[in-house]
Amino acid sequence: MIAYDLQCGKGHRFEGWFEDAATYEQQCTGGMIACPVCDDTDVARLPSAFAIKSAKSASAHALMPRTPDEAQIMAQAVMHYMENNFDNVGSDFAKEALKIHYGVAEPRNIRGTSTDVEEETLRREGVGFFKFPGAVDKSETPSPSESDN
Repeated sequence: MIAYDLQCGKGHRFEGWFEDAATYEQQCTGGMIACPVCDDTDVARLPSAFAIKSAKSASAHALMPRTPDEAQIMAQAVMHYMENNFDNVGSDFAKEALKIHYGVAEPRNIRGTSTDVEEETLRREGVGFFKFPGAVDKSETPSPSESDN
């Protein structure tokens, strides 16, 4: 696998992983690579930090986003992906995760909210989950009637 730093025509930077350079070229020319922030398919490869010689060695600070805007763009890209690829089950997160874990519900990506007690139950039952701050907007949390299946 090879990782490339990419940038869309609107200036959003992101990373792409490809089997090899030929696969990247094929996907890029075929319009198959899209910006995770704005879906722009006008994507170009940026020079790799590893390919640029420097008199100074790279510090951990150099690997951080260069501006608060870049950090915000990255967070927005993750949120955009989650909104489009995860079912929002709201406060039923733990219940739905357990149903999926035990094969009662169809496997799918879910997002929602949970209490500390529910999270401990999920850990004890061996259910993997990841907490992402702000992953569920309270305004889009489904009402109890919407989440009952």
